[in-house]
Amino acid sequence: MARMMRMADDAPTRSERERDVAGRPKNARPRDSLGRPLPRGAENAMVEEELPADPERLLDIGIEHFNARRFFQAHETWETAWHPSPADERDFWQGLTQVAVGLTHYQRGNPKGSVTLLQRGARKIAKYGETYRRVPVAAVAAAARKAAAAIEQAGSSTPIEFPTIERTPVR
Repeated sequence: MARMMRMADDAPTRSERERDVAGRPKNARPRDSLGRPLPRGAENAMVEEELPADPERLLDIGIEHFNARRFFQAHETWETAWHPSPADERDFWQGLTQVAVGLTHYQRGNPKGSVTLLQRGARKIAKYGETYRRVPVAAVAAAARKAAAAIEQAGSSTPIEFPTIERTPVR
């Protein structure tokens, strides 16, 4: 019963919250370009996407965001694939998501969170060998570990190389 009451003047109730095509709740508050929530009524700097259910498309959309340094959006996209994924793929999706979140924390000036998530994500995706789903996971893991080491040594003000992800061609 308490959940159905309004928490703030303009906050939607749980049942009124806008949902995407898969039934997942959409973000109710506007966000800045790094995904941080802004006060209600502020201008939204982030366009919320309607994401497909197809894991291959989600992977490609996430890679587009990642390579454009929109790490928060990459994480949101890959997280959409992670939750319904089969058990043997969960660490792949979760690892990519964590690398993206680690880079989001770097952009937001949070070195501790960045290092933790970059390392955790690198460990998860490294289990998948050199390449998985045509993603060079070993190279992404190595770049994440290198970034984590640099941030751990010099903090979030140190410049790091942002890796890019190029899927191997279909044969």
